[in-house]
Amino acid sequence: MYKELLEKKAKLALVGLGYVGLPIALEFAKKISVIGFDINESRLAKMRQGIDPCGELGREAFGGCDINFTSSIDVLREASFFIVAVPTPIDRFNQPDLNPLLAASRTVGMALKRGDYVVFESTVYPGCTEDDCLPVLEEVSGLKAGVDFKIGYSPERINPGDKVHTLVNTKKVVSGCDAQALETVAKVYELVVQAGVHRAPGIKVAEAAKIIENTQRDVNIALMNELSIIFSRIGINTYDVLEAAGTKWNFLKFYPGLVGGHCIGVDPYYLVHKAKELKYHPQMINAGRFVNDSMGGYIAKKIVKKMISMGKNILGARALVMGVTFKENVSDIRNSKVVDIVNELEDFGVDVDVMDPYADVEEVRREYGIRLIEKPRKDYDAVIVAVAHREYERLDEEYFVGLAGENAVLGDVKGMYRGKIHRMKYWSL
Repeated sequence: MYKELLEKKAKLALVGLGYVGLPIALEFAKKISVIGFDINESRLAKMRQGIDPCGELGREAFGGCDINFTSSIDVLREASFFIVAVPTPIDRFNQPDLNPLLAASRTVGMALKRGDYVVFESTVYPGCTEDDCLPVLEEVSGLKAGVDFKIGYSPERINPGDKVHTLVNTKKVVSGCDAQALETVAKVYELVVQAGVHRAPGIKVAEAAKIIENTQRDVNIALMNELSIIFSRIGINTYDVLEAAGTKWNFLKFYPGLVGGHCIGVDPYYLVHKAKELKYHPQMINAGRFVNDSMGGYIAKKIVKKMISMGKNILGARALVMGVTFKENVSDIRNSKVVDIVNELEDFGVDVDVMDPYADVEEVRREYGIRLIEKPRKDYDAVIVAVAHREYERLDEEYFVGLAGENAVLGDVKGMYRGKIHRMKYWSL
């Protein structure tokens, strides 16, 4: 298989061309022949023009690539090595939603032939690839895994907005259903991953490795968020404490903040689901999720209290929230916890404006019912900088004073302006 891909006698297909799939597809397309498959034709039309719908990659990333963007099953059947990189979200009850993944498995099953390989990259709980996806592949294709085709799992490590830790220079974990599959999958990924690959001893190990990466971060950030609540009651600044504690060589540098997005805010729920299936109730993971999911409401309440302390009438007060994406310097609004701040403020009767230099206006309106503004007012009772976009780093107190009325509050979620605000009531986590 590896030799056939290298000689372009076989093709690799990337199923799902979002934040994860498109960068992988383009990187492989520099070396081998690739089919980029997605069910969204409007997104495919942009890719054919060299445009990344996610806004992560420039036109230069499409240059010199042997890739065919398609939504056709007939074209997909030309592939022999399939990589599935579709989203794995949670539903409104925080339960894993495997519908996109199972739909992609059915699609691949329709294209599967004897001798083919299928590798999943979507983040799942340990056992999902073999227990949930594999039966779909076998049922639809009529083929038998391990005999007629091989499967593997290689967790994605794409970090939106990160231009340093990319696919090429980040070690890749790979796994396969047997020794032959493992070696073939490893060699294929070694074509594009200069940092090399780590051969996991089994598919469940690789699945677990991915899910604990983000669970570990979630729990550690939850600890920082809980500490920020305690330090607020003491009357000291969390970032001052972390700066002092960070002088010790073995202190781990995590910071408080909103935990949204499609990874840290979602993946732990997949592990919780699996643990409960095994009749174990994970207390620490659940506690971390509770703390982090509560932070938006907590931040809004702190701002309201500060406004009241400044003599503001909350009913009808005006607030500006700056930033709505789930993290800085990206357009991704999936599972944004900034929305919790907005909703909580509005529940108090505050009139809230929201602006963001990266977020798509229509996408935010459609997803959250929030209408982004282009130009802020100059009479806000509170300004909350919720996302640390690079455009906000250059702002000074004069800018915020120009947005605010008398006795206004500046909420600085990430502590960007610590020690720089003197004419407004300042608060940060």
